[in-house]
Amino acid sequence: MKICIFCSANDRIDSDFFLLTEELGRWAASEGHTIVYGGVNCGLMECVSKAAHEQGGKTIGVIPRIVEQGGRMSQYVDVDILCDNLSDRKQLMEDQSDVFIALPGGIGTLDEVFTIAASATIGYHQKRVILYNMKGFWDKLIAMLDELQAKGLTRRPWRTYIEVANNLDEIKNFLAQR
Repeated sequence: MKICIFCSANDRIDSDFFLLTEELGRWAASEGHTIVYGGVNCGLMECVSKAAHEQGGKTIGVIPRIVEQGGRMSQYVDVDILCDNLSDRKQLMEDQSDVFIALPGGIGTLDEVFTIAASATIGYHQKRVILYNMKGFWDKLIAMLDELQAKGLTRRPWRTYIEVANNLDEIKNFLAQR
C-alpha cells in the first residue's frame, strides 16, 4: 500500500510527535508499505522518511522545484517526483497514494487534508484521510468538523471521508479494513 503522510516540516515542535512519527515510519516499512510525502529534509517529513528508509522501506518524495532548488530535499527520498507548485504536488500525491495520514502540521497540512477530503465528497476518489490525533493535536479540528455537521453544513457525516486515530494500533485497524 502507498501511504501518503501529510505533516509538519518544522523542527521546533513537541518531541513526542517525532517519536510517534518514527514509530509510524518504521511500522509502515516493516509491513512493506511505501511512504509518499513532501520530500523535505526537516521536521516530521524528514523523521518519517528516515525511519521508513532505515527500516528498509521505500519513500516517494513529491517535491516542488522551489524546494529542490533551495537544497531542502531529503536524502531519504528513494523516488523523487518534481512538481511546479503546491496544487500539482497535491494532485500527484493523490494519484500516487492509496490512503492519507495527517500528522501534526500547519497550514500546508490542513490544505492537503481538506483538498483530499473535498475531492472525495464530490466523487473524484474514495480514498480516506486519517487524522493521527497525537496527544489530542486534532481535537479542536474534530470539534469544528462536528459543529459543521451539527449545523447541516456537510452533506454527509464528515467521518465518511476522514477517520480519527489516536494511536498506531487504531491506524493499523483502519488500514486492515481497507
